[in-house]
Amino acid sequence: MKKIVLLFIVLITAAVKIFSQTYPATEIRAVWLTTNYNLDWPKNMFSVDAQKNELIQLLDELKSLHINMVLFQTRTNDEVLYRSQIEPMCQSIAKNYGGEAFDPLAFVIEECHKRGMECHAWLITYPLGSKKHIKSLGNASAVKKHPQIVTLYKNQWYLDPGNPKTDDYLLSIVKEIVTNYDVDGIHFDYIRYPANCTNFFDQSEYNCYGKSQPRDNWRRSNINRFVGKVYDWVKSVKPWVMISSSPVGRYRPLLNNPNDGWTAYNSVYQDPIQWLNSGKHDAIFPMMYYRDSLFYPYLNDWVNNGKGRFVVPGLGIYQIQELGWQQKDIIDQMEYSRTKNASGNAFFRTEHLLKHNREILHAMNTVYYRYPAKLPPMKWLSDTLPEPPYDLRAEKTATNFQLRWKVKDPTARLTFNVYRTKTDRLDLNNGATLLATGIRQPVFTYFPPEDDQAYYYFITASDSFHNESSPCIPAFFWHSETVK
Repeated sequence: MKKIVLLFIVLITAAVKIFSQTYPATEIRAVWLTTNYNLDWPKNMFSVDAQKNELIQLLDELKSLHINMVLFQTRTNDEVLYRSQIEPMCQSIAKNYGGEAFDPLAFVIEECHKRGMECHAWLITYPLGSKKHIKSLGNASAVKKHPQIVTLYKNQWYLDPGNPKTDDYLLSIVKEIVTNYDVDGIHFDYIRYPANCTNFFDQSEYNCYGKSQPRDNWRRSNINRFVGKVYDWVKSVKPWVMISSSPVGRYRPLLNNPNDGWTAYNSVYQDPIQWLNSGKHDAIFPMMYYRDSLFYPYLNDWVNNGKGRFVVPGLGIYQIQELGWQQKDIIDQMEYSRTKNASGNAFFRTEHLLKHNREILHAMNTVYYRYPAKLPPMKWLSDTLPEPPYDLRAEKTATNFQLRWKVKDPTARLTFNVYRTKTDRLDLNNGATLLATGIRQPVFTYFPPEDDQAYYYFITASDSFHNESSPCIPAFFWHSETVK
């Protein structure tokens, strides 16, 4: 039996290597970490320590896969997972002994940064939840506090995109998060109308604000207006915070499917290409939870219209368990994303990536994510390169091996990347030379094998826009149990 399993793994590895012969040094590798309905976290409802340990374990596993971005669900349906003056804390979050719920967002940001990963606050935008859910929140719900900006549709409550005061309410949540937390991004989900909502109750708003536009165009303009307000405010205070969203995975009908009945543009009044074209988004993560002719042509369409911003197809790894997909379907989509120069991939959702799909994990560990990757630079925000580190020192201690370096401005907002080569020439685009990315302190510790090999070590600095410096003067070290 063991021989059959080993042969199976060898065949998978050989098949994947046929396609991917290089290791990119720059790529977004993201996961959606879902808190709604406790799908990914938390599983324990009662203990703060248990909830923290669950998160630590998840982040350790993601780090081992060289994931570099966590989209942490920070706002669910009218509840949040941080200390807010606007909306109630999610009822699943355990309380400390003093009775106050702990702050998941603060905790996950700190733990992501320790591991060289970015943390983006993922927000459910317009949906508020069922009548039963809203009743459970009592007077803390937005329905009770702001009845003028909500509407009921098919027994679900929504914030009304057609009311400009809805923009102000949502923007107040974004301001609270960006001001009080060191998030690396704000990521919007359900930034859309309900599906095919011809009967969505917004007639009075349309009469007031529609200005004789076709209603479809007016609805799209409502979301565009909000997107612009958020982007402009965030960039005015923390320009490095990435603004992104996860639109419906098919933007518009294509020639191969002209009667497509489920698209962002027509079905839910999203126009994410307009958000990119107008410079009001840094990235989109389209939810491309489809296969074959519903995936590949639509990915081409997204990438061809990305206007230099990041297009990160979201892959529906959960479909393997829920719809019986083959794991190869996802591996093929990862490969195709690279061949089409997408900015990376995101996986929905964390539990399905880590717990159920060994073939995909093996492909990641041995080929696709074998080495760490840097995040791509947001050059439309800044293209100035930071100063390189200097005075790199390599030292073997009693317990480990350490690299230490200095920077000219210790107050600068920098992360660091560690490279190792066999020669004194470094190719910053060769991911196989990367040991670590996203380091937040000027020190790196690891445990190299005592293999009697000599290496050159290089450090680069990346600013908060992910612009990377030139490498420092390398340190040379011979790893051997004997002194060289």
